[in-house]
Amino acid sequence: MDHRAELRAFLRERRARLRPDDVGLRDDGRRRRVPGLRREEVARLAGVSVDYYVHLEQGRARQVSDSVLDAVARALRLTPDEHAYLKRLAHPEGTAAPKPQRVLDGVADVLAALHHRPAYVVGRRTDVLAWNQLAAALFADFTALRPAQRNMARLVFTDPAAPTVYRTWSRKADDVVAYLRFDAARHPGDPALTSLIDELSAASPDFRRRWAAGEVRDKRNGRLTVHHPAVGDLEIRYETLRPAGDPDQALIVWSPTDERAATALTLLGTLTAEPQPNT
Repeated sequence: MDHRAELRAFLRERRARLRPDDVGLRDDGRRRRVPGLRREEVARLAGVSVDYYVHLEQGRARQVSDSVLDAVARALRLTPDEHAYLKRLAHPEGTAAPKPQRVLDGVADVLAALHHRPAYVVGRRTDVLAWNQLAAALFADFTALRPAQRNMARLVFTDPAAPTVYRTWSRKADDVVAYLRFDAARHPGDPALTSLIDELSAASPDFRRRWAAGEVRDKRNGRLTVHHPAVGDLEIRYETLRPAGDPDQALIVWSPTDERAATALTLLGTLTAEPQPNT
């Protein structure tokens, strides 16, 4: 991902979302050639010169201070995740491709101990790095998939079964793309990420439209309705646990939201349990 091009697109899109009334400015009545705030209005709100803001939005500003980025974030009413994304775009960590990931031993131990909750570990680019048996039964048989296909974005947008598994598929798709964009700013020189975005943009109009919308969100918690042919529909929620040793991987743990979902997960665990050897 070209972080300068993305910075331009991100600031322009966020500026276009706001009207003068949204930020306490009076509309001067002049005809607006573009939707949203003008550059000079954002500069005024952020307390910087128009020329400086123009350079920032064009990706030409050098050594932008955090205080300026904070002021621009306030002017554009950015969410905390969007604010963090802006800082990563303005101060990319480097262009070298990241090293291959491996699940941390402590995370693997926690995952192995989760017998009654679906759980998996997501790494960079939404790669699924590890999973437990219940997650494989509920979402996808990750073991049977090729390693390249063990990727949440690929599964959601290219697997024909995804809309059946995720009853609230549109919400899942929105979350996956928003997180993929959030993650992309960490490693702007990752060729595998660029290849994934190009691949999904060519394969899926749904992905292409969502990527162009520019939504940015970290993965924290939420809920979805999923379907399994043996136990029917169930509503579950997830929490994201991040190890201190590697912020680029996250343990996603799913829990039932009601008694019906709890019963369904228990039944599914029984149906998919590995047979125990005779003693």
